[in-house]
Amino acid sequence: MEEKTVEQAAEFLHRAGSVCASTGAGMSAESGIPTFRDEQTGLWTKVKPEEIATPEAFARDPVKLWEWYRWRRSELAKIEPHAGHLTLAEWESRVAELVLVTQNVDGLHHRAGSQKVIELHGRLDVVRCTSCDYQIVGLEDLGADPHCPECEARLRPGVVWFGEMLPPGALNAAIEAAQRCDVMLVIGTSGVVQPAASLAGAAKTYGAAVIEVNPNPTALSGYADVCVRSGCREALPAIDAAWRRLGS
Repeated sequence: MEEKTVEQAAEFLHRAGSVCASTGAGMSAESGIPTFRDEQTGLWTKVKPEEIATPEAFARDPVKLWEWYRWRRSELAKIEPHAGHLTLAEWESRVAELVLVTQNVDGLHHRAGSQKVIELHGRLDVVRCTSCDYQIVGLEDLGADPHCPECEARLRPGVVWFGEMLPPGALNAAIEAAQRCDVMLVIGTSGVVQPAASLAGAAKTYGAAVIEVNPNPTALSGYADVCVRSGCREALPAIDAAWRRLGS
C-alpha cells in the first residue's frame, strides 16, 4: 500500500460533502466469510446454485435448502465486523451524507454501526414470511422447516435468490446515491457482478471522484482516480488516519 495513494484518497474524502461506498465480497472475506466464486474455497464449488439458491429449489425441498442456510447462519454468528467495517460506520458522522451500497448479505455493516445501508442482495440474518409481511432479524436456529407465527406460511431466508428481482427500490436508491455523490468508494469488489458494477461508471459520469480499494486490479480500475492497493481492513483505517491529519 503506497502512502501517496492513501493520502490522495484522504484528500478526496476531506473535500467531499456526499460519499457513496460500494462494498463487495472482499469486504466480507477479510472477516473470514468465504466468497462464492473463489476457485478453491468458494461456496459455489461445494454446491450448485440452482440446487440451493433459487425459488424452485425452495419449492422442491425446503428442508434441504434450509439445512444449507442454517449452516451459513450458524457460521455467520461466529463472525465479527473488522476495522474496515467500523471505519465506514464512523465516517457517517464525518460527512454530510454517506450512503453504503453492498452486495454482501452478512449484515456486518449494520453490526458495525452503519445506518444508511442499501443491501442489493438482501440479508442472511433476516428471515421473512413467504405470504405475509412478517420478518425477524437474528441468527438463531429456527428449525428444519420454519413457519410464520402469524399466518403459518413457510419462512424463507431474506436473501435474493437467482432468478429473483432485487429488493424494491434498492437499485434505484443505489444509482441515485452514486449519481449525486462527490466521491465514490469501490471497496473489495471485482466489478463483474451487475448491477452493482455499474455504480462506479454512473458516479464518474456525474462528476464524482472514484477511489478503488482492492489489493488487485479489477474491471473497475479504469474508472478510478486513485487505487489503494491493499485489503480494506488495512486500507480504510489508513485512509482514516490520513484524513484526520488534514483536520476538520
